Amino acid sequence: MVAESSGTEQLAAPSADDVREQLARILSSDKFQLPDRARNFLQFVVTETLEGRSEYLKAFTIAHDVFGRGDTFDAQSDPVVRIEAGRIRRELERYYLLSGPVERVVITIPKGGYVPAFEFNPEFKGVEPAEAETLPQIQHRLGFPPAIPEPLKTGFRTGFTLKAALAAAVVGLVITSTLLIRAVFTDFRFTSVATPSDRPAIAVERFRDVSVNDRSSGMSLGLTDEIIGNLVKFKEIMVIEGTAAVARNRSISGYILQGSVRVESDKVRSIARLVRRSDGVIIWANNYDSDLRAQSAFEIQDALARDIASAVAQPFGVIFQTDTKDIASQSVGGVDAYTCTLAYYSYRTEMTQQAHEVAKDCLEEATSRAPADATMQAFLSLLYLDEVRFSYKLGVKPLPASLEKSFKLAERAVELDPQNARALQALMLANVFRNDIQSALRAGAAAYAINANDTEVAGEYGLRLAMSGKWDTGCGLVSNAVSKGAGPKGYFEVGMALCAFIEGDLGAAELWSRMSDLNYNPMHHMVLTAILGASGRVDEARTELNWLTEHAPALMPNIAREVAVRIARPEDRERIFAGLRAAGAEIEKSPSATN
Repeated sequence: MVAESSGTEQLAAPSADDVREQLARILSSDKFQLPDRARNFLQFVVTETLEGRSEYLKAFTIAHDVFGRGDTFDAQSDPVVRIEAGRIRRELERYYLLSGPVERVVITIPKGGYVPAFEFNPEFKGVEPAEAETLPQIQHRLGFPPAIPEPLKTGFRTGFTLKAALAAAVVGLVITSTLLIRAVFTDFRFTSVATPSDRPAIAVERFRDVSVNDRSSGMSLGLTDEIIGNLVKFKEIMVIEGTAAVARNRSISGYILQGSVRVESDKVRSIARLVRRSDGVIIWANNYDSDLRAQSAFEIQDALARDIASAVAQPFGVIFQTDTKDIASQSVGGVDAYTCTLAYYSYRTEMTQQAHEVAKDCLEEATSRAPADATMQAFLSLLYLDEVRFSYKLGVKPLPASLEKSFKLAERAVELDPQNARALQALMLANVFRNDIQSALRAGAAAYAINANDTEVAGEYGLRLAMSGKWDTGCGLVSNAVSKGAGPKGYFEVGMALCAFIEGDLGAAELWSRMSDLNYNPMHHMVLTAILGASGRVDEARTELNWLTEHAPALMPNIAREVAVRIARPEDRERIFAGLRAAGAEIEKSPSATN
């Protein structure tokens, strides 16, 4: 069905019928993944608002009418309404990120209350699908190539299917492990053939049921399944169900994820730990406490699985911190997927030219010998891109050829594996620096849809949304990524500094900026210079400007173009330039970001 936009509807608020139609679309979509009581919550507050009773939408009313709480309900001791409202806000945000321009009306629940807001979608394109889209359909709409046909996978890719028990659906996930060429890194010559063990394996044991009752038994099994379902989205690792396969094959390296679940009354205590298989050392552990009065068992399982998977497998997470020490400062000992992955993350931590060359050499060899590995192609794309976006830090001249190489590698990675979040992240960033912002955001939306638990994907996508002018949505994603320990250290903190700066909170902007790694990138010093200049602290701003002149002499003469390629809206760029001018910088005329 095609609905034509009048071009003037943005001047008025949606009608009650418009809102009801949109609410029905949301609640019937498989992209809106919330349990019944959250759906009832959303339907209740929307209906009450449309009926003119929004002033009664308080925590007590919602708890009484939606959740069946009694007259003694106390919002301070029972956070059920507040928790549920936050969950609905996040899910609505995710829904609109996935659905984008096909949604005519936007429904939100602004923070600080429970009264929903309704507005027309300024990005509405006038085309509405007949039914809810699946992830492959979303990717097709966004313009990404189809997955490699199964017959073409024979001989270089194997897989198996696992089911993750979710509150609203059971999702079948295909895990692919690409065979690489294993080598001894002596004069860059390969001497043997790789196996799937080139990636670290995480064997997930079933979480123990400490309470030994039907309730806790179901939770322990469900939690285990959902952890597996979340882990397999990270393509840098191999996931094994149970430890039997590991015991049979001593050549498999990696880790064992263990845990337990205890249920007492309405309280749930979950414990998780990651054990290094080679020596039995516990390299990570954490406790999680949940309340069955505020969340259902399904919701607790889902939240815990996301947190555990992110902590363990996210970029710069536990397993990629353990073995990276000293890799980037010396020649690596072998060329395989895991070694090159560690070299890449070690480089991003150190951000030195030497570490960059080590990682690049490793990945060049790995991709030449294993051209079907989408993740390695994506890492190499990001390394070439860094020669452009971090050229001042790396001390190299940004060349158009490096950007084009990065783009081609990212395109190839997505072609090899359209559901590889790292490949889509690389394509997003390459498109940013090619000044194709819309293509960049489409790639970022697809990456986020595939693995929202990947903090680097979520953070980078959030940054690009923010810098494209969607500051509220983008900064929310960046903030969430920072709260989950997204790395490398200091990188996303400067994004938060920009968010606060554009919002006009100069105090918070300075704090975030100083929390970032100022030695990581001269652009971080530039942001702090603008913040101090805008704050009227001219002497401190000039100190930062002098640092830039000494350590990155080519940056400030080109600062207008460097800012324009990152910040889309002229008014946002001008705010940064005003702060820099207050520090004494001379800014040439800002070029168009689309030139």
